[in-house]
Amino acid sequence: MSDKDTIRQRTLEAAHLQMIEGNPLDAEQIAMFEMFDREGWSPERQRAYVLERVRTAVASRTTE
Repeated sequence: MSDKDTIRQRTLEAAHLQMIEGNPLDAEQIAMFEMFDREGWSPERQRAYVLERVRTAVASRTTE
């Protein structure tokens, strides 16, 4: 199994667990997690990226 296949398998397994918990991932979220794995982002960098996306989304909703 190639690294790409391993990353895809891990991402799909995580997505399945999220679905079981009632919080399914959408295609954009799956792509984001695959990017994290593919590019070897540290947990700290991943967290900062996600937090910035949340802040941006909240800010755009409060200005509507």
